[in-house]
Amino acid sequence: MSATPDTHILQTRLAALSAARTPLHMPGHKRRVSPAPGLPADWDLTEIDGADDLHGAGGILAEAMGRTARLWGAARSFYLVNGATCGLLAGIRALAPAGSTVIAARNCHKSVFHAIELGDLQVRWVMPKPDRAFGIHGSIAPQDVAAALDACPQAACVILTSPTYEGVLSDIASIAGLCHARGVPLLVDEAHGAHYLPLARAHGWRGGALAGGADIVVQSPHKTLPSLTQTALLHLGGRYGPALADEVERQLDVFETSSPSYPLMASLDGCTGLLAAHGREWFAGWAARLARFDAAAAGLRRLRVLGHGADAPQGHPACFALDPGKILVDGGAAGLTGAQLAERLRRDHGFEPEMSCGSQVLAMTSPCDADDTLDRFAAALAELDAGCAAPPDGRPLPPPPPAPGRAACTIARALRLPACTRPLAGAEGCVAAEYLWAYPPGVPLVVPGERLTAPVLAACRALEAQGTPLRHTGGTAPDAVRVLVRTPADGAAE
Repeated sequence: MSATPDTHILQTRLAALSAARTPLHMPGHKRRVSPAPGLPADWDLTEIDGADDLHGAGGILAEAMGRTARLWGAARSFYLVNGATCGLLAGIRALAPAGSTVIAARNCHKSVFHAIELGDLQVRWVMPKPDRAFGIHGSIAPQDVAAALDACPQAACVILTSPTYEGVLSDIASIAGLCHARGVPLLVDEAHGAHYLPLARAHGWRGGALAGGADIVVQSPHKTLPSLTQTALLHLGGRYGPALADEVERQLDVFETSSPSYPLMASLDGCTGLLAAHGREWFAGWAARLARFDAAAAGLRRLRVLGHGADAPQGHPACFALDPGKILVDGGAAGLTGAQLAERLRRDHGFEPEMSCGSQVLAMTSPCDADDTLDRFAAALAELDAGCAAPPDGRPLPPPPPAPGRAACTIARALRLPACTRPLAGAEGCVAAEYLWAYPPGVPLVVPGERLTAPVLAACRALEAQGTPLRHTGGTAPDAVRVLVRTPADGAAE
């Protein structure tokens, strides 16, 4: 949709500033030499007079962030140009001083673990219930958060992810109520849920972390809304006031670049303007396309689609709710790995899925899909389904995510202690000195400081065998892992 002054206010003001001034300032392209065709170098500014400053905004950037806060229903919103990672690092640090204790869901994104590492935080993990039908993490149960708060009343904050990468939502309103009754703030990684804003509620996207009462919410509009890659938002709820806002700003000074991209910030403002102008019709169209996909997917006999077609919500008791915009397809009963299913979609039908992992493929949708995209995708799945062998009796289910091993020390300490490399086959019982994860989704299977168990090691080997490469942050080979030479219990010195 073309830009207009009403929907692209920040871009219009930046372009006017650019046209009125001859640059004797950064950036070096001087708005004359575009680094590549199509890039908006002609209004790529720095913090000149009139352009405001993201780190201390009081002009056009403050106005833009105010428009965004009003649309999402936040007490205050911050533009982020280092992705949701930057917001999570800053938000967690703002709530949890170095060395403090936090309660966190174990299926958080790797950036949460990095914040824990940087702050040398103690963690009480809350495990999501497994969804046994698809072998994925389900929701975080409010009673499990309550138990963690009872056991750890000194916790600086509670951290969880909703929706997850696969689209599983937790009951944020109940969890926020439990946290606030004990005076503990709640931070929600809602990177995959930027579309949970008030104007979407009438079309099936109900709830959301801000509406549920979360205190800090970090979102990635670029994942599901019309905004450029690397753009993100940090929202504040209404409970904690100016002191928390000041501390979040201070931490953003630490974790976010001091040279923020004006085209990226204009993208966030443009996203806000487009949604304000067209959001209701866009979400209505999105819901209609998903409803047609739902009806078409009901005929699949071998491929299974989470929460769509014949897959009923009652089959997922571990999930509080599912995001209808995520389409998770499991090929296990059709004899296909996720990598094989993705390759067939790519080669034979021209679709590039978001992710393949284990026996599954994830397709992400948004209000910006073409009207026929999901119809064509449903037809592609039907063709693949018809060409697969009949499923064996019992329709094999993916194994649930393995429970992590018990932590022997903090993540930060494990990364400081002497370590060596062991073959995966001989690492059971050792303490990990590196992270292992599949990216995407970037949820660690193995975390430094945790004991390596047989189920965890078996899950790592199974994913590799299915064509899902794991990231080994210690630089080890796929069949090896970096472990502590001696565990802290053995008296290893720092």
